[in-house]
Amino acid sequence: MNVQLFIPCFVDQLFPQTAFNMIKVLEKAGCTVSYNPEQTCCGQPAYNAGFWEESKTVCEKFVRETKGIDDLVVAPSASCAGFIRNYYPKIFDNSSLHNDVKDLRMRTYEFSEFLVNVLKVEKLGARLQVKATYHDSCAALRECRIKEEPRKLLANVAGLEIVEMNDVETCCGFGGTFAVKYAPISVGMADQKVSNALQTGATHIVSTDLSCLMHLEGYIRQNNLPIKTMHIADVLATGW
Repeated sequence: MNVQLFIPCFVDQLFPQTAFNMIKVLEKAGCTVSYNPEQTCCGQPAYNAGFWEESKTVCEKFVRETKGIDDLVVAPSASCAGFIRNYYPKIFDNSSLHNDVKDLRMRTYEFSEFLVNVLKVEKLGARLQVKATYHDSCAALRECRIKEEPRKLLANVAGLEIVEMNDVETCCGFGGTFAVKYAPISVGMADQKVSNALQTGATHIVSTDLSCLMHLEGYIRQNNLPIKTMHIADVLATGW
């Protein structure tokens, strides 16, 4: 299967290795992977900050870059995939790009749901000898309805022990600009999430969303805590 990568702006700038690991996993699963280096952002940060017209300009750029391509679009972020699927139709309602957006929405997938639901792949030969707990990001859970897919993939990683934390579906506190505008609340939510993770005895927190993990990692480093974060693509690319 041919797939088109969508690498979110913050992944491109801060976590490029995760993007390369996603390519590694997709190619092992039998995909031919393409990437348009001209892509930038899905437009979500500006939209959430209230700059709707500026966001629409960025969104339109992405729509036009994927126009005329039949490949499925796969992203290492449920947040960005969810924004495209749930908000683009509203942004471009009754516009000349309405049908293009409808098409893009139907072929955009988050990485783990693409592997499990489209490729029907759950075991990739990964091996990682750690005890980890999984964090359900708000976007994955509520906007993309992703719950079991990442857990099925992690259950097939040799040596990996997954333990569920308390309040696993509670927000980590990131929320994009929420973490900047309401820092004390955001930090308090991160504290709760990391505390619940530590109580499991896990050494790693795994998620589909690097935005959440970036927020949690910052709190962990600031407080010198004995736990690490890891994107699911990095887990699945380990040990082979």
